[in-house]
Amino acid sequence: MADTEPPRRRRRVPAASPIDVRRPLSGAWASVLLVVALAAIFAADHATDSAPVQHLYYAPIIFASFRFGYRGSLTVAIAAVLLYHLANPHFLTLRYEEADIVQIVLFIAVALTSGRLTEDARRLRHLAITDDLTGLHNLRSFEVRLRAFVEEARRTSRPLSLLALDLDRLKALNDVHGHLVGGDAVRTVGHLIAAHIPPEAVACRYGGDEFVIALPRCSATDARKVADDVLRAVSACAPVLDRIAFPAGSLSVSIGIACNQFDGAADPRSAGSDPADDDLIGEDLFRAADSALYAAKEGGRNRVSVNGRK
Repeated sequence: MADTEPPRRRRRVPAASPIDVRRPLSGAWASVLLVVALAAIFAADHATDSAPVQHLYYAPIIFASFRFGYRGSLTVAIAAVLLYHLANPHFLTLRYEEADIVQIVLFIAVALTSGRLTEDARRLRHLAITDDLTGLHNLRSFEVRLRAFVEEARRTSRPLSLLALDLDRLKALNDVHGHLVGGDAVRTVGHLIAAHIPPEAVACRYGGDEFVIALPRCSATDARKVADDVLRAVSACAPVLDRIAFPAGSLSVSIGIACNQFDGAADPRSAGSDPADDDLIGEDLFRAADSALYAAKEGGRNRVSVNGRK
């Protein structure tokens, strides 16, 4: 296949938007909180036999839907029904009044409704942060994660590495076999990237065949190992693209690497705390990886190039 695609300059990643990326309450602590809340409401219900107190069961049901989804909210609702009966022993004889039946039905209804709304919200959030072709992060999501990685690296003086890569000769592939084959080639590379990067890494497709990978707490040496793994995996695969079988070696990528050690010497902004500085550091790091990628393309493609900056 003729190489008709000249090396191209990559566009820069824009500054990240200020979105909160704090971790949610862990599952274990959320479970403990739910047990404590249910026990407290049960004790108050048993002592007062008061409808306003019984309405408090809605709170852990809704919280469980936010933290554990549909099944979690339904489980807590069933627990609330059981505790409601134990706190009011006359219910055990099945002597229900109309208000009691309404209360029990509402427990289940609130669980089903809040659980469904939470699941729908999670699906929408997943769609909002995911590239639909490859399943990797999209640009907006990557920007947020990169800012968090830069802030952590700057604060802890740990290294942060960035890999910029793209698919070699995609234009020639499109010209010969069509854009459906080219789209499948990009999808295949995205899946291989996801399968060969560390769990803490974040990969993004930010252009047609252009990818960037952030590797927190990763030195240039370790980043080179990750890049070599991705390079070998792409070259070794024998993909089926738009129902056409291609031999191993049909696809290849070029990769550029840049690493910032954040030791306070190479970059005076590493000691700062302004989020705008994190954006600038991230842009500089991407620009360095982009420069290394350009060198890899100029050097013949299907290779890794490391930027010499710290």
